[in-house]
Amino acid sequence: MYITIKYFGQIAELTQMEEESLEFSGTLISELLDLLYSKYNLLKSKDFQVAQNQELVSIETEVTGKDIALLPPFAGG
Repeated sequence: MYITIKYFGQIAELTQMEEESLEFSGTLISELLDLLYSKYNLLKSKDFQVAQNQELVSIETEVTGKDIALLPPFAGG
């Protein structure tokens, strides 16, 4: 299946893009991250959260949506 990955903040700077579509044949977010780590090796050293269909998910979550976002830490106050 093709999924759209959206990158924000420092993650977008690292990938040098805000969005891309990838063919993904795995089932878990962790497998998707492995694919992205192989493409963007420096991504391994970044702290970020993953959202699927606008909801934060864990790496054990099954990929069910075609809209994935990598979100850097947010500063609040």
